[in-house]
Amino acid sequence: MRKLWLLALLLATLASAALAMAQAAPSSSPAPAPQKPQRPPTEMGGEGEEGRGASAPAASNLPPTTPVITIRGVCEPPKGASAAAQSECKTVITRAEFENLANALQPNMALQVRKQLASQYPQILYMSQEARKRGLEKDPHYLEMLKFTKMELLKLEFERSLEEEAGKVPESEIKDFYDKNSKNFEQISILRVFVPKAKQILPKEGATAADTDAARKDSEAEMAKVADDLHTRAAAGEEFDKLQKEAYEAAGIKATAPPTANAKIRRGNLPASQASVFDLRAGDLSPVINDASGYYIYKVVSRTTPALADTQDEIRSTLRNQRMQANRQKMQTSVSSDLNKDYFGADIPPPPPGMKGSPRSMPMNKMRPAPTPPPTQPKE
Repeated sequence: MRKLWLLALLLATLASAALAMAQAAPSSSPAPAPQKPQRPPTEMGGEGEEGRGASAPAASNLPPTTPVITIRGVCEPPKGASAAAQSECKTVITRAEFENLANALQPNMALQVRKQLASQYPQILYMSQEARKRGLEKDPHYLEMLKFTKMELLKLEFERSLEEEAGKVPESEIKDFYDKNSKNFEQISILRVFVPKAKQILPKEGATAADTDAARKDSEAEMAKVADDLHTRAAAGEEFDKLQKEAYEAAGIKATAPPTANAKIRRGNLPASQASVFDLRAGDLSPVINDASGYYIYKVVSRTTPALADTQDEIRSTLRNQRMQANRQKMQTSVSSDLNKDYFGADIPPPPPGMKGSPRSMPMNKMRPAPTPPPTQPKE
């Protein structure tokens, strides 16, 4: 879960507008109904956020004009209001108003973050009203902070618009990418035996470095023979799970041997040294592949190429990321600056993000879930 101070900082600049939007009522008069906002895809927010997996409350189906936060002691009562009206001062925030704010701060905000936002909002609203009473909205310090905050918000809005544009990938580009990269979408189901490079040998007491090196070489030679023997037996049709278990036993590994069946493996899931497996036909057995980590024996069970319809979402995401990367590169090369060394001193590396001494920023775009990386084949 991202730190809520980012939300609070933005709330401080938006509180005046929010107060006007959610005008108080001295009694039970309903708040004005705003335009219904666009609903987020889910009530729970993005992947990885705290609160993922919890059930959305039944109140998620409430009408947009339903009050969801009632703040007592904060309002803008009409001029000349009676003392009784002043004592009943309250501000009502409807579901639509709150969701407009939450979605602006963080699209698909997780339920737990929404609760924290709702609990902190009244205090921020109250303090912003008190600040206006003191005339702090005209204070030079506030105005300077507001100017920088506006620049930050415009930057974030610009990045958001670039993301929206990058996501509008024409179908023709998706098909062209598929046609040019069809090999990368091939999938094979395989059986694999992994043979460790050497045995797990405990060093003998009093052994010299030469003794240890000789024992290691003997162990490696023995495991190479084991790999050749297992390959011969695999070619004869023995079960791969049985062969894998014997490979671990020969290496002195007491851990449970891994499963040998691997379905839907792509070229990118295998190291370059093992990519030759994709040149095999269904039913073919690979030679013993000598890798830095050990020996590998593969058998291709089947191979398929997914249809365009099954890969277009993945391709669209890839092209979107490529477009965004190109936009970032363009932004980085479009501007440059020179610093006055008499003022700033000699060139020094910039501090890492978040360290003291670096300018405060509000990277709200980083609050969105990161794209999920492609799956990788685990290595033993």
